[in-house]
Amino acid sequence: MNEDPSRKRLGRGLAALIGEIDRPAEAQAPVTKADGKVPIEFVAPNPRNPRRHFGEAELTDLAQSIREHGIVQPVVVRSAPGSTGRYEIIAGERRWRAAQRAGLVEIPVIVREVSDRTALELAIVENVQRSDLNPIEEALGYEQLIEEHSYSQADLGQVIGKSRSHVANTLRLLKLPDVIRDLVVDGSLSAGHARTLVTVEDPVGLARRIIEEGLSVRQAEALAQTPASSSADQKRTAGPAEKDADTLALEKLLTDTIGLKVVIAHKQRGGELRVAYKTLDQLDDLCRKLKL
Repeated sequence: MNEDPSRKRLGRGLAALIGEIDRPAEAQAPVTKADGKVPIEFVAPNPRNPRRHFGEAELTDLAQSIREHGIVQPVVVRSAPGSTGRYEIIAGERRWRAAQRAGLVEIPVIVREVSDRTALELAIVENVQRSDLNPIEEALGYEQLIEEHSYSQADLGQVIGKSRSHVANTLRLLKLPDVIRDLVVDGSLSAGHARTLVTVEDPVGLARRIIEEGLSVRQAEALAQTPASSSADQKRTAGPAEKDADTLALEKLLTDTIGLKVVIAHKQRGGELRVAYKTLDQLDDLCRKLKL
């Protein structure tokens, strides 16, 4: 398949489109010159912005800074579809919200006429580089680009400056039930903890145990690899010999790669590899990955 040259160019030129977005605004000089100022009420957020959560304390602090120093980094906008003289935010919604709290009448903007796809890419890149997205928001943004613009995980990784494995592991979080996603959003669970729950039989129960006992990611991984139904029996009776570290590492690698629980059982001659799935959708997804 031929590579889309526009994606390759975009991957190299995102920062040029919206300025020095990879540097925190409070730590940089105003090196990006605004195209001008527009009335703040003529600017609206992009409903497709992957970021959904804005901390109250964070906005309050930024609003105070804006009152004292103004907006250091202009808000990046594009012309609002179907409207004249109005704009839609590409990058900088947090600054726009804080500016409203600070009572600004006008805000500095950089105008970039870009497509829906590029606007979404720019929003994701800025938020990822500033670490403004929580892992679930990041995953939803990736999913949106893949579903609406036919990105492969490798293409997406190139555009946003992340590895394919990072994209794949982030997308795996969307397989979790909503209650687990909420724990990730509010910071009760890290993305690393959450990924260990994707293939377990009782993710909610294990999540509660992780939080209550303050388990590390490594400890959570060990629990996730222990079948819940046999854990009590293993305490009462002498079970089979523990698997060596290489086998456990290989099981984890395969599990992370295909997104389904993989168990390797060595026997005197040969062995077997088991892949567990819970739904037909998971089975279909595995078949697609195996190109069946």
